[in-house]
Amino acid sequence: MKNIEIERKFLLKNDNYKPLITKSFKIRQGYISSGQGHSVRVRSKGDKAYLTIKGATNQNGISRFEWEHEIELDDLDGLFLLCINGIIEKTRHIVPSGKHIIEIDEFEGDNKGLVLAEIELESENEPYEKPEWLGKEVTGNRQYYNSFLSKFPYKTWEADFLI
Repeated sequence: MKNIEIERKFLLKNDNYKPLITKSFKIRQGYISSGQGHSVRVRSKGDKAYLTIKGATNQNGISRFEWEHEIELDDLDGLFLLCINGIIEKTRHIVPSGKHIIEIDEFEGDNKGLVLAEIELESENEPYEKPEWLGKEVTGNRQYYNSFLSKFPYKTWEADFLI
């Protein structure tokens, strides 16, 4: 089906991925609307800007509807003023892994200290290489969704909240 994002998300065991980074860029994003599993997001990614609508994930948390459209970079400042809660800031690192790309998000600001890895797949059952530095899988755990992090930043998490 068109416009379906299929991805798995992981915590990291260590920073052994760093020598494998082929590209890095800054991301800044905010949520115009977020709730009941759906979100409307604006994002700057390097020198481009995007409007994204995401649906709720399926039962296993791997797949969901995603529609993304590039917008004018000049429109972004006005759209950021419409955002609810906090703005997510992070550096995204690109790391090739077999025939896939692993995107590693190193969060900044109120989410500093959190590092997540994502791998996009063509199907939910597609095999992929899992480097030794990938840790616990957190796919489907809403606590690690960016929309959640904008409302409940990592720096505010209690020790018993961390998994």
